[in-house]
Amino acid sequence: MSAEGTAESRLAHVRDAISRVERVASRPAGSVTLIAVSKTHPAEAVRPLIEAGQRVFGENRVQEAQAKWPALREACPDIRLHLVGQLQSNKAEDAVALFDAIHGVDRASLIAALAKAMDKAGRRPDCFLQVNIGEEEQKGGCAIADVPALLAQARAADLPVVGLMCVPPAEVEAAPYFALLDKLARDHELPGRSMGMSGDYETAVMLGATHVRVGTALFGTRDAI
Repeated sequence: MSAEGTAESRLAHVRDAISRVERVASRPAGSVTLIAVSKTHPAEAVRPLIEAGQRVFGENRVQEAQAKWPALREACPDIRLHLVGQLQSNKAEDAVALFDAIHGVDRASLIAALAKAMDKAGRRPDCFLQVNIGEEEQKGGCAIADVPALLAQARAADLPVVGLMCVPPAEVEAAPYFALLDKLARDHELPGRSMGMSGDYETAVMLGATHVRVGTALFGTRDAI
């Protein structure tokens, strides 16, 4: 969709689309969480969405979130913040302190760092295991075959794993990859599926997404950084 119009109208458009697909897919209304991905956009661009009622936001980088979100959350304490990008193990403590959910858990070393940080902080953000669903060398995520072992490691470390996350290959039909992630989540009795972005979130909702990560359709094209 075009990102023209007011923040309120863009948000309404995306919400309406999600609601429509929920109905078509015979899913309960409100079963999908819209994560407004505000990476690279300043606080001034975020506030209109907050004023329009959006409460769940996503960031890719810990440092950017640390600079942007404390003041926004002070003004609106019920905001929930998701880390949707890659996380370095040395940033685990900062991530646990700031985020309510972490979507990029994809290796044993990060599980260990997060478990240590959660024990120290006394808070346990929800975690999604990221799966390299298209087996792409340049992308993060664990191999499909490694999901059982990684999940076992995360559970043994007392990480609150609530679901799986993926980013399908670009420029190809996303549906088969979403269907595969949905099957993997079912096979491992995980309720959450973090999948779908601005160009394919409706397909993701049709195929079982519980969390969609939408940026451009809400904020417009990001500046390259």
